[in-house]
Amino acid sequence: MSWQDNYQVWQAQPTMIPYIKGELAAIAGDDDALKAAFTAPMSFGTAGMRGIMGPGIGQMNVYTVRQATEGVARYLDTLDDATKQRGVAISFDSRYHSNEFAHEAAHVLGAHGIPSFVFDDLRPTPELSFAVRHLHTAMGIMITASHNPKQYNGYKIYGPDGGQMPPKVSDMITTFVRSAKDVFGIAVADEQKLRADHRLTIIGEDVDQPYLEQVESVTINHDLVAKVGKTMKLIYTPLHGTGKVIGERALRGAGFENFTMVPEQAIADPEFPTVPFPNPEFAQAFDMAIALGKKEGADLLVATDPDADRLGAAVRQPNGDYQLLTGNQIASILLAYILKARKAAGQLPADGRVVKSIVSTELATKIAAAYGVEMKNVLTGFKFIAEQIHQYETNHDHTFLFGFEESYGYLIKPFVRDKDAIQSTVLLAEVAADYKERGMTLYDGIEELYATYGYSAEKTTFEEFPGVDGADQMAHLMSEFRDNAPRDFAGTAITAVEDFATSVKTAADGTTSKIDLPQANVLKYWLADETWICIRPSGTEPKVKFYIGTSAKTDAAAQAQLAMYEKALKAYVNSVE
Repeated sequence: MSWQDNYQVWQAQPTMIPYIKGELAAIAGDDDALKAAFTAPMSFGTAGMRGIMGPGIGQMNVYTVRQATEGVARYLDTLDDATKQRGVAISFDSRYHSNEFAHEAAHVLGAHGIPSFVFDDLRPTPELSFAVRHLHTAMGIMITASHNPKQYNGYKIYGPDGGQMPPKVSDMITTFVRSAKDVFGIAVADEQKLRADHRLTIIGEDVDQPYLEQVESVTINHDLVAKVGKTMKLIYTPLHGTGKVIGERALRGAGFENFTMVPEQAIADPEFPTVPFPNPEFAQAFDMAIALGKKEGADLLVATDPDADRLGAAVRQPNGDYQLLTGNQIASILLAYILKARKAAGQLPADGRVVKSIVSTELATKIAAAYGVEMKNVLTGFKFIAEQIHQYETNHDHTFLFGFEESYGYLIKPFVRDKDAIQSTVLLAEVAADYKERGMTLYDGIEELYATYGYSAEKTTFEEFPGVDGADQMAHLMSEFRDNAPRDFAGTAITAVEDFATSVKTAADGTTSKIDLPQANVLKYWLADETWICIRPSGTEPKVKFYIGTSAKTDAAAQAQLAMYEKALKAYVNSVE
């Protein structure tokens, strides 16, 4: 059907929800808006779906949420009844319509006779992952657009282990979602009847308490925290999101009492009024925390994104200013502390493993190697880290020590199977306490790592491909990288190319080896000076992402190399476009 046909179907619906009918009327006559809303259905992939809120088959609204949940329900209908009756845990963030979407999902599940367990109010994504495991549900649904701007919302699905669905199962669910073509004909059950029949259960403190008890286990050196935690000054901002519900309790439970929440940003507000983007990767997200930190002389500033799965931090420098840390730096200093502390306590297992994504820093690999710990690289997406944890527990062949992605996501203890900013906040505060006791700051700690292992520098950039033709343009760019591959970058020879779409690594001399990872549309180049460059289309946004990692003997040299390769990569992309 054309976008005009799809638009006519929506216009003709006599029982459309009034506010959506109003939104539809507001874009009448705007062909660009109508094309975006009605040309193609929302993409439903391994991470679920995410998009701008509004009417139409291509945007987030009650009807597309019902369609997605109908696909989930049809998948659960294929399983045995005992599994199906374990039900689905559902949580949501602070965005517009998140609460509504969560309950709409429960109503669709209820129409299939599938129980749901819905949080009484907003909760973090990691707590939803925990709830799936704690309640032994068959699946989980998280309504969130993570760190996207206020216009967005999203729908993430989780498997019974609490990790995001692996590709094989999510592909099955996608097929079921697509088969539910009539979004207006999807059956929904009445909420009050579901409650009366115990098919919809409201959860909250009964899950908060056991989650917080597990978070307490993240602390490694209790004596250190007891000694320093009462005096070390922290500033915490949840950036108007779910972290406010549980983050403060987690810090106090760990023994950190001398912290302040940024008051203006401790309000759960779908407008995110104090930040242009509610993303702890961006410097602007820390403007208020920095102002408050300078006023109170804080040692550490921490920010979590709206669904509290990502954590960013800023540390005080000797001149009193604050330096933002990258996701790779935070991960590296967390890892170094975990390994050092566990070794000192005689608790570093011989079969320990750290897991990171292929686009994350090699500094962590060097740190792990110094402690005799193996590093396992996986594809981008925390579900692949969760799969490794499940494998280790099933085969009893490795002990999980830490997992991370460069995009500000970390997991310390596997009672959660997704990145967890609440756990990370508690442990990063402990690391800061460790350095404070030694008369140092986290900034000093990063410099200490670089002095030991060499200066590392990484950067992520992207090219956006919006609009109806965006997917084709992204595919063309990836094809050019394969069919007309560069031979060098900035004059530095390429020593090997990893093509994850074919699972083949090709060295400069033409020899090949197999990549033991699932297939994915990703390319990674290794250069003669140990620099690496990776290219991958985003799974949730119309972007192609470019990752560069390099190292040198000084920070200036590492940064100069980074800039040089970024310029060379940009030149190649421009020549292709």
